[in-house]
Amino acid sequence: MSHFKVLTSADIKSLVARREGEIKLGETVQTVQSAGWKEELQQSPARFVLVGIPEDIGVKANFGIGGTHSLWEPALKAILNVQQTDRIQGGELLALGAFDFADWMENCEGKGVGELRQVVAAIDDEVFPVIEAIVTCGKIPIVIGGGHNNAYPILKGVSRAKEEAVNCVNLDAHSDYRAMEGRHSGNGFRYAKAAGFLRRYMEIGLHENYNGAAVIKDLTGDPDIHFYSYEDIFLHEHIDYKTVLGKSSAFVNGYATGIELDMDCITNVLSSAATPCGVSPLQARQYVSHFARFSDAAYLHLTEGAVRLEDGRENLLTPKLAAYLVTDFIKGIPLSQTFFTENAV
Repeated sequence: MSHFKVLTSADIKSLVARREGEIKLGETVQTVQSAGWKEELQQSPARFVLVGIPEDIGVKANFGIGGTHSLWEPALKAILNVQQTDRIQGGELLALGAFDFADWMENCEGKGVGELRQVVAAIDDEVFPVIEAIVTCGKIPIVIGGGHNNAYPILKGVSRAKEEAVNCVNLDAHSDYRAMEGRHSGNGFRYAKAAGFLRRYMEIGLHENYNGAAVIKDLTGDPDIHFYSYEDIFLHEHIDYKTVLGKSSAFVNGYATGIELDMDCITNVLSSAATPCGVSPLQARQYVSHFARFSDAAYLHLTEGAVRLEDGRENLLTPKLAAYLVTDFIKGIPLSQTFFTENAV
């Protein structure tokens, strides 16, 4: 039985704070009417489809702290309460639904990483068909929540829909290119590359302290992978951030490109691997906006963020940041879906 549950118009209505004289995105956002949503989606004029993957099994399978399941619902509410303007219309977005892995997360309590990694593989098998169906309908998925393990099924779904490997950019402190030792949040891109779903991989902002020598060797040994470290950009200033964005869009130029953003790379954003020394929220927004405008964006994936972690830490601002990033992405995609190259360096 599928764990994917569609959002109803009543679900959306309950999350929108209406105010006289204003229109919120949630008042005009589209929904589907039934579990047989694929035909409805095909007919919808919406360009973007919002999907939640609220789970933390992938993070725990990588020895991380649980809590990444907590972002989806608050982020959805924040997005739905953004003001509608000439720059962004709710009708451009279809709030499709989310996966409900609560039973699997409960059953995973106290399990070892070996068992958890088997469950992550099962999550993969549930996620990729939904993404594939969305992209087959000509839509752009916007995926929120869960661990970075979900990059693999998203890339798989997009690749299968487009019948070719796709490129990917990732703003992240970690490469998530660890060994294929069983599925978890730290090796999604390695699995995608090995399976032929990922063509070129560009990683921006790697932290030297948290990427092992073996992984760096693998990254540098593959001509279809390139990275810029956080230290080279922001500490030593060997290259400026704007130039990095331009060179990165040139690297992925020519193929559909997934836009990944691990929220643990943003300073003081709550996540299993939160950092006191990362990119700023503004730089994260610039990243999303740039690749929405200057790449053939296939999807946006906001991952690893949390409102509440298992160790008791909380940050109620994470959903609002997610809403900024989502709306920056929607505003940045050209209406014609033209593939821009003039900003490449």
